[in-house]
Amino acid sequence: MSRKPRKVRPIDKDKPSGYDSKWEQILHTTILQDWIHHDGVIPYTVNHVYHPDFVKIIKGKKILLESKGRFWDYAEFSKYIWIKKALPDDIELVFLFANSSAPMPQAKRRKDGTKRSHGEWATDNDFRWYTEETLPNSWRSEYEKEQAE
Repeated sequence: MSRKPRKVRPIDKDKPSGYDSKWEQILHTTILQDWIHHDGVIPYTVNHVYHPDFVKIIKGKKILLESKGRFWDYAEFSKYIWIKKALPDDIELVFLFANSSAPMPQAKRRKDGTKRSHGEWATDNDFRWYTEETLPNSWRSEYEKEQAE
């Protein structure tokens, strides 16, 4: 199943300075002349819930382990930054990447030809992350450790 691409918002080339649209300017210069335009900001939050893939208490800290094959879009990877900000100090969100070198969605090609990777994104946003190969042995199940012997 593939995701439906987002509809790109058209760029209004003739948008008057200080207004979000031509219509907004027309309203402000006609029937809403005596209204204050763009007066201040109103902060708001949108409540969401997060269901971590895996949870374990390690050394007194709750670890939320998010297994990620890849990020699909900006909305998906930016939500983890908001989740991290909402967590108390005794809970940590950690990523387990299938391929940490996979390029981020919509990543621009650098001069050297590379793109920003999932691992780079996680590091840049102060997330601890692992791959199956780098996951600490202490985090692995006893069954998996016995199979490795």
